[in-house]
Amino acid sequence: MQITYITLKNFRNLLEQQVELAPHINIFYGDNGQGKTNFLESLYFCATGRSHRAVSDKELIAFNEVNTFVQLKYSEGKIHVHLENGKKGITVNGIPIKKLGDLLGNLIIVMFSPEDLELAKEGPGIRRRFMDMEICKLSPLYYHELSNYYKALRQRNNLLKSAVKDRNLLDTVPVWDEALISHGTKIYKLRKKFVEEIGEISAVIYEKIAGGKESINIYYKPNITPNNFLDKLNRSRDRDLKLAATTVGIHKDDIQIQINGKDIRAFGSQGQQRTAALSLKLAEIELIKNIKGKSPVLLLDDVLSELDEKRQLHLLSLIEEIQTVITCTGMEDILKKVSKNDIKVFNVENGKIDEK
Repeated sequence: MQITYITLKNFRNLLEQQVELAPHINIFYGDNGQGKTNFLESLYFCATGRSHRAVSDKELIAFNEVNTFVQLKYSEGKIHVHLENGKKGITVNGIPIKKLGDLLGNLIIVMFSPEDLELAKEGPGIRRRFMDMEICKLSPLYYHELSNYYKALRQRNNLLKSAVKDRNLLDTVPVWDEALISHGTKIYKLRKKFVEEIGEISAVIYEKIAGGKESINIYYKPNITPNNFLDKLNRSRDRDLKLAATTVGIHKDDIQIQINGKDIRAFGSQGQQRTAALSLKLAEIELIKNIKGKSPVLLLDDVLSELDEKRQLHLLSLIEEIQTVITCTGMEDILKKVSKNDIKVFNVENGKIDEK
């Protein structure tokens, strides 16, 4: 899978750009704050219909402008995303997309930023987001179930807030319990399968990076199981009512990562945590290849500067056959470590992208 051509207008500080990418390595260099990450964000936005960092789509529109669009041509078609007056329009090969879930999986992108290096270190939320984003790329069913689960969760939480004043409303809680269990059970099964598969691949990659001196184990750590979900909801009812929030469910899940049998969050060094995160992201690429039969497009947002020499070389050695877009402040060191064949270099300055 390869992106060939991008046209965009009024996307953050990138006012009007046309960029043709090489099939292999594309390096975008320049000082911080010039627009390098904005360009990667535009690619991610086309593939997923959302930003990986903006709270609101309005943030994507350039200052003093009322609309923005990104059009992307890739090996299997064309995607166009348009924002104006708070409304978003998306077409794939000229056909309008009615649901965001219909966009996911057309163009598969793996994004790797310095924040992802905290995957093994931070709280459960970042690992749940990792699971959700990656499984959505692989399974349209997952996005549908996840969306419906969170709709039911919001309804249940609103009901709990209202029931503080009117206890009679609690009679309708079982309706939302049933919805949570129905959608949550499907999500549980897909998450469990995903973690098992990515865990096996990560173990092989981690061992190579660590030189065989350490081993990694990755486990799905569910808050509920299909067999105990209803019982947990019933037993937590009083606490939920007091907090006006649902305290059990798949929205509390986590992934547990162990190095040589020890919890990496509590006992892992920074090097081990970063190697674990790198292994997970590289395993994500391999899993997509195995399931989809094609390679994703890889976006590396200034991540190489956060890795030591050994991890840099390992990462670069594994992306030789993948179209990769790299952002950095200096390109000389990277050019020494990548194949000179099929490579393009772009300078980004004040929202202008120029091929060198």
